[in-house]
Amino acid sequence: MSGSGTAVPVPRPGRPVTEADPVGAAWADYVAAARQLDGVRRAAATAAGEQARSVQAAREELTEVRARLAPQSSRLRELGVAPISLLPTPPELTEAARSMSAGPTAVLTSLQAARRWADAADDTLAARGLPRIARWPSQPRNLLVYGPLALVVPLLQLVLFLVTGTGPVTVLALVIGLPMPAVAFMTGWLAVGRLFRPRPTDRVDRTPRFGALVCLVPAVVTAAGIVLAMLAG
Repeated sequence: MSGSGTAVPVPRPGRPVTEADPVGAAWADYVAAARQLDGVRRAAATAAGEQARSVQAAREELTEVRARLAPQSSRLRELGVAPISLLPTPPELTEAARSMSAGPTAVLTSLQAARRWADAADDTLAARGLPRIARWPSQPRNLLVYGPLALVVPLLQLVLFLVTGTGPVTVLALVIGLPMPAVAFMTGWLAVGRLFRPRPTDRVDRTPRFGALVCLVPAVVTAAGIVLAMLAG
């Protein structure tokens, strides 16, 4: 109600807005503008969220690429490649900067391509009889998974031998422990893929030969030691 006591009409839902109804027309314009602003706000929030996810993914990818390139560069220098040959040229830097100028998504795409090139370099070295450079850093990491699994059964066998001596329980433990290295390896192989894969599309180096060796050696050494102890007793 205005100061003079005259009521201001408020447009009702479904009421047609005409030129003779300036208040209704202004209200309709306000509602339309509010909807447009809300649409802009929602679109901006979605774009900001996608950009933040792209930035985070690009940072993770950059860490992976650096981890791959460092051992490759060191190994190539050991093989006699001049350090200057490993540095990018100005035209290469210009082209890389141009390809990433579109934003975080373009940067992520370029980094993913760089990691594929690193994988291709590993395959090329392996085809020529040289060791895969980027595989070695994965072994200490995977040892944290394969190692504890490989020690579970041998430790149980040692405990049973110390408690029961050269009895049937120890013999049964040795028999049951025969397939356990394979079980430990398969469990570790699956666990490495679950624990060290940041994204479903990433390929994790499970170092299968290294894992099989880690799982087999403790079991063989423990079984051989217990058998020798039983024969000596």
